[in-house]
Amino acid sequence: MNDITERGLTLFAEIMGDQPAGQLRASLDGDDFGAAIGKLATDFAFGSVWAREGLERKQRSLVVIGVLIALRQMQELKNHIRIGLTNGLTVGEIEEALIQTIPYVGFPAAASATSAIIEVLRERNLATGSRTAEERGLL
Repeated sequence: MNDITERGLTLFAEIMGDQPAGQLRASLDGDDFGAAIGKLATDFAFGSVWAREGLERKQRSLVVIGVLIALRQMQELKNHIRIGLTNGLTVGEIEEALIQTIPYVGFPAAASATSAIIEVLRERNLATGSRTAEERGLL
């Protein structure tokens, strides 16, 4: 593997953990369907963009979270909420990021994001009393 791939894998391990990084590394070594896409993501997203200077990881997480809310990519949003928490975001900062998106993406996107975020916060025992709009009978 080249230096960019190694840098990407190292960064990925720091923000996602050793086990997911090991799984990613193993998938890059193969020739299965999607391996080339995984290598592109590792090299570009993690080895080049996330590794840049200029923004702290916490700031990068806020940007990515906002973009994923706007794109309504809830599975990826869950991953990046986990990454954001690892990068030092607080629950309050995540909620403020969500609120900041509302004028630009609307309440339906924010409601979907709220459900995804609560799911991750529950995994981490950070929002055990929070209820989604669905659970409150609002959707």
